[in-house]
Amino acid sequence: MQRTAISRRSVLAGAAGLAAGAAVGVGRAGATPRVAPAADRVTAITHVTVIDATGAPAKRDMTVLLRGGRILAVEPSRRVGALPGAHVVDGRGRYLIPGLANMHNHTFDGDAIELPLHLVNGVTTVRDMSANDDVTRWRREIEAGTRLGPRWTIGSPIVDGSPSLWEGLGAPYIAVGTAAEGRAAVRAQKDAGADFIKVYTRLSRASFFAIADEARRQRIPFLGHLSDFVQMTEASDAGLASIEHLFQVWYDTSSREDELRRAITSVPIAGGEYNGWLNRMHPYEYAAARSYDPHKAAAVFARLARNGTRVCPTLVLHTFTDMPGDTPMTDPRYAYFPAATREFWAYALELIYRNGRTPEQDARGREIFERRLRLVHDLDRAGVPLMAGTDNGTAYLMPGFSLHDELARLSEAGLSNQRVLQTATVEPARYHGVHDRGTIERGNVADLVLLDADPLRDIRNTTRIHSVVVRGQVIDPATRARMLADVKKAAAAAPPPAASPTAARCACSPSPDQPATTNV
Repeated sequence: MQRTAISRRSVLAGAAGLAAGAAVGVGRAGATPRVAPAADRVTAITHVTVIDATGAPAKRDMTVLLRGGRILAVEPSRRVGALPGAHVVDGRGRYLIPGLANMHNHTFDGDAIELPLHLVNGVTTVRDMSANDDVTRWRREIEAGTRLGPRWTIGSPIVDGSPSLWEGLGAPYIAVGTAAEGRAAVRAQKDAGADFIKVYTRLSRASFFAIADEARRQRIPFLGHLSDFVQMTEASDAGLASIEHLFQVWYDTSSREDELRRAITSVPIAGGEYNGWLNRMHPYEYAAARSYDPHKAAAVFARLARNGTRVCPTLVLHTFTDMPGDTPMTDPRYAYFPAATREFWAYALELIYRNGRTPEQDARGREIFERRLRLVHDLDRAGVPLMAGTDNGTAYLMPGFSLHDELARLSEAGLSNQRVLQTATVEPARYHGVHDRGTIERGNVADLVLLDADPLRDIRNTTRIHSVVVRGQVIDPATRARMLADVKKAAAAAPPPAASPTAARCACSPSPDQPATTNV
């Protein structure tokens, strides 16, 4: 079909009905940019290579036009006429990708740290895996246009069995001991405004399936950890929307499944024994990983794919849990976090992850992690939708930065760089059931990342960020640098750590400042 040049008049006509634009302004030191009214003008990213995340090849020398928070056009630059008055961003030698999504996040360090670190790293969508009053407030302000930030979905507190792994550790949770309590938890959390129900590791079979049924009745998604007492295929058939982490995936794919399931369901785990759970389950997880049956796995993964069950592997989390002794104690990115946060990280590393580990367990952990990489590759080849997530909130995992580490790990697992990008763009959009984000197409929301190097050549180039576009607002290099400097200042000015940490807040735990719920 013949196409005509895009004129300024046609662009403005095509923008009819779109919301007014806004400009980025920087407030107090450490704060995220806030939205300030501005003329409703066109932004043109010119002569750029577009990687639209649809799976199509990269499109070179394109011009992408934005207005009112939407993409007006994606056209070859030669077809775009002069645009007097437009804000022009020179894309020569650069690469444009959709904004990135972190699909497993926990928020702790406040708006002076967390929000800007997401934005400067190109993270424009966040799924927070537990209730958090700060994030709920931020979302209201973002949607009202008074604060610039990612698009958020926010889950319920952890809904765990009774006793819970988080008992006494400071994380808000709901302990469910019966099917009736499980149903009540679903109804209560829906009424409280949760976007989804977050299920956890020690739910009994009766409680898990009651939650699944009640979530279906209440029309609210449920997702999270696999239960120690429920097969992965059973959870998928029951409607679990996404499986978080790779802890219990092995059992369904093991040639020794029956034997190992009898063993793990008989392991005594008391309340608050997160460390005990990690250590006591380790030999069974290792045995399951080593008895991986590719033919059985293929049938299991086909079932997940058929059900549309997504998997969020969180490989950066498993890097830490499988090989805690390899955790780097120095990283220039740690300067963006308060001393109290860094002290907590060291505390949690010793208390939860290294406590009780043996040299044999460390050696096995390395083998398990290598097997996890192959597992992710097999899931992808089987058509199971994968989503990028990090489990920020676990020690040494960082808002924004760690998502890029996760993308590198997914590439290491053998996914093509195109597929890796899709785990953080189009796949999260499909999960959310939205058709106007996750790709670079006309009419989509203008959440974009402009890179100085090609991520299809090397996925680590997603860290080579020139500018970020959030809801149509351009965070240019100077603004990014200022935001990062402000975060560093805010981290340095934060109150010093207390004498000793008093509550764990890692591995899927929300802020310890929020009260824990011990019963429904």
